[in-house]
Amino acid sequence: MPKMKTNSGSKKRFALTGTGKVKRKHAYKSHILTKKTKKQKRNLTHTALVHPAQEQRVKALLGL
Repeated sequence: MPKMKTNSGSKKRFALTGTGKVKRKHAYKSHILTKKTKKQKRNLTHTALVHPAQEQRVKALLGL
C-alpha cells in the first residue's frame, strides 16, 4: 500500500497548533487593499482557527 500524499496547497495554507487545532489565515488580504480601512487590514492580519466542522476535512488533506 503506497503512502498517502499530503495536499501541497493545504500544507502551504494551514498549520497545526500545539494542541492539534488547525490555524488558517484570513481571506481578503492579498490585493485591492486601498479601499479597505486600516482597522480592517489590521484585523485580517491575525490568524484564526479552522471551524471544528471543517477541521477533519483539513486534517485529511494534511495527511493526519
